[in-house]
Amino acid sequence: MNAGETKKHVMARSFPLEKSRNIGIMAHIDAGKTTTTERILFYTGRVYKLGEVDQGTATMDWMVQEQERGITITSASTTCFWKEHRINIIDTPGHVDFTVEVERSLRVLDGAVIVLCAVGGVEPQSETVWRQAQRYNVPLIAYVNKMDRVGCDFYGAIEQMRARLGAKVIPLQLPIGAEEGFTGVVDLIEMKAYIFERNSENMDFQTVEIPQDLQELAQDYRLLLIETAAEHDQLLMEKFVHNQEPGVDELKKAIRNAVVKFGYVPIFCGSSFRNMGIQPLLEGICDYLPSPLDVPPVEGIVPGTEKKEKRITSDDEAFSALAFKIMADSYVGKLIFFRVYSGILKSGTHVYNANKDRKERIGKLLRMHANKQEIVEEAYAGEIVAAVGLKETKTGETICDINKPIILESIHFPEPVVSLAIEPATQAAQDKLGASLNRVQEEDPSFKVKYDKDTGQTIISGMGELHLEIIVDRLMREFKVEANVGKPQVAYKETISRTVEVEHKFIQQTGGRGQYAHVVLEMSNAGEGQGVDFKSVISKGVIPREFIAAVKEGVLGSASSGVLAGYPVIDVNVSLVGGSSHAVDSSDLAFRMAASMAFTDGLRKAQSVLLEPIMSLEAIIPEEYLGDVIGDLGSRRCKIESMNDRANAKVIRGVVPLAEMFGYATVIRSLTQGRGMYTIEPSYYLEVPKQIQEKLIGKRY
Repeated sequence: MNAGETKKHVMARSFPLEKSRNIGIMAHIDAGKTTTTERILFYTGRVYKLGEVDQGTATMDWMVQEQERGITITSASTTCFWKEHRINIIDTPGHVDFTVEVERSLRVLDGAVIVLCAVGGVEPQSETVWRQAQRYNVPLIAYVNKMDRVGCDFYGAIEQMRARLGAKVIPLQLPIGAEEGFTGVVDLIEMKAYIFERNSENMDFQTVEIPQDLQELAQDYRLLLIETAAEHDQLLMEKFVHNQEPGVDELKKAIRNAVVKFGYVPIFCGSSFRNMGIQPLLEGICDYLPSPLDVPPVEGIVPGTEKKEKRITSDDEAFSALAFKIMADSYVGKLIFFRVYSGILKSGTHVYNANKDRKERIGKLLRMHANKQEIVEEAYAGEIVAAVGLKETKTGETICDINKPIILESIHFPEPVVSLAIEPATQAAQDKLGASLNRVQEEDPSFKVKYDKDTGQTIISGMGELHLEIIVDRLMREFKVEANVGKPQVAYKETISRTVEVEHKFIQQTGGRGQYAHVVLEMSNAGEGQGVDFKSVISKGVIPREFIAAVKEGVLGSASSGVLAGYPVIDVNVSLVGGSSHAVDSSDLAFRMAASMAFTDGLRKAQSVLLEPIMSLEAIIPEEYLGDVIGDLGSRRCKIESMNDRANAKVIRGVVPLAEMFGYATVIRSLTQGRGMYTIEPSYYLEVPKQIQEKLIGKRY
C-alpha cells in the first residue's frame, strides 16, 4: 500500500490544524532557551519535575555531552498541550558550532520564539538565528529572559532589536521592577498586571491593577501598540483615527495578522529560572504564532522536470514530507525526523524518495519527547514525527506519494571551517572508525570526512573546535572507537584572481577505438559564497549534448582539490564556450578527462590564491583588562570595528582570521583572570597574506 492510498482507512486527527503550532526555541548561548523550554513543559503538564541545565537534569538536554557541559548540542523535539492547542517544540542549540541544528529546524517550523538575555541583549548568535529565520520567512515572537539578573535592561534589548536586527517590534508587556525587584509584568493588551511568586512552581499568579508609577508608561506603550497593529488593519486604523478603544479580540487578531503576514515581532519578558512569565508566553505562542494553515503552501518541482507545483496543508492532498534530521538510536536504529506538509501517512505503508527515485517502507511512526518515543499509527499534514525503516533517505530529501511525486526545497548547510586528522589506534579499529564516521556524517550534514591521498590521513571537518571535540568524544564513548587525533587545522579554500580562457584536447590512440575530447573553458571569479558554478554557452564549435554532463563532472571533480595546496576551489564561474568531438572516439570518459585537465590548467593561468575563513568576534571583558586584550587581539591580525559599554564591561567587536584563534579561550581567561568571555562565528573568506600563503604551501609540500 502506498502513502496516498491510506486516507479512507485512518482515524480522525485529534487536534485541528488551526489549533496546532510548530515552533522552535532559539537564542544565543546561555540566554536561557533550554530552561525556558523546561518551564513550558512543566506548566503544560508534559513533565512533573523541573529539570535544571546546570545540574544536567533538563529534559531536552538528554545527550551525555550536553549534561556534562551544560549546553545544548543537538536539537530536541517534543509535544505539549496548552488550552486546546497542541504545541510541537524544537529546542535548538545556541552555540555557533551547532548552527546547522537551527538551520534545519527552521526549515520545517511555522514560527519560533527568539530568547534574548536581558543583560546581553542582541548577541552574535541572536543575529545569526534572526538571519536564518528571515531566510525561511519564519514569524517570531521575542522573549526577554533573565529580568532578575543584575544589569538587565528590557528597553535596551528592544532598542538593540530595532538597531541591530532591523526588527519591527511590538512590545506586548512591560516589566514590573528589575533585577532583585522584578516581580511581574504589565499586559498591554488586557491593561492588567500579573504578579508572580518568585521561584514558585505554582500555576497561578495574581492579576492586579497596573502599579501607579507604571500607568503613564503603560498608556504610552499601549498607544504605540495600537498604532503599530493598525498599520495593516483597516478596521483598527479607523478606530485609532477616531480615538475609539479597540476590543481585546480585535487587537489580538490585528497583531496576529501583523506577525504572520508582515514580520512584526511581539515582545514578552520574564525570568524562566525563577518561573516568572511562562504562562503569558504560552498564551502568546497560541495567540500570535501561525498554525500550519497560516503559512503559504509548500512549493516544489516535479521530478525530471522544471515544472513547479504547490502542496496545500491539507489531509486531502497527496502525501509529501521533508526529512530534516537523522538520529542514531541504540534500540531502534536510524530515526528519520520529518515534517508532513500535505496528506496523511500511516505506519507500514510505502513512500517514494523523490530525490533518489527509490521506494521505501515506513516501519514505525514515532512522536518524540527528547529521546523518548511514543508510537503513533498515522501522521497528518502539519505534524512533525520520526520514522523507523527509511534506509536510503538522508537529510534534506523529500518523501512523498509515489503517484504524485514532488521534490521540496532542500536545506542550506554551511561549509566547515576547521579540520583535524584522525587515525585508528590499532589496525583492528580501522573498519570501526570508518563505519562510525559515516554514521556521524549521516546525522550531521555540517560534518565532513575525506581521505587525504598525499598524507594517507583521514581528515574530519566541522564548524569549530567544540564541534569536532564533541564528535571525537562521541566516537570514543558512544561508538567505542580507539583513535588518535591531531591538532585542529583551518579549512582553507582556493579561488582565482583573474579571468582566463583555457583549451584542452584529450587524445589517446591505442590501436583500436581511441579517446577524443576537446573543450574550451572560460573561468572567472564569482561572488563570495558561490562555490563552483558551471554552465554551457557553446559558441565555438560543437559538443554533443550528451557529453555536457561529463564536462561538468570533470570540472566539479577537479574543483575538490586546487593546484596550490590541495584545498577545495570556491567562487569560480566556469563556462563551457567551445570544443569539438569525434564521431567514433568521443566518450564520457574523454570529456571528463579533458574538462578536468582544462580546469586545473585554468587555475594555474588564473593565478590561484588561498582564502582563509574570517570570523566575527565579540569579546566581553571588564574594563581594567581592556588594554591587554586589545594588544593580544592586535597580534592575532584582528581588525577591531567597534567598542561599546554593556553592564560594567566593555564589548569589543571585530573580525579575525580563524587561524589565529585556536586555543583563545585559555588566553582570554588568563588575561582577564577568568572574567572575560568571547564568541566567534564564520563571516566570510579573505585572501591569505602572501607571506603566510608561502608558508602554508611550503608546509603542505
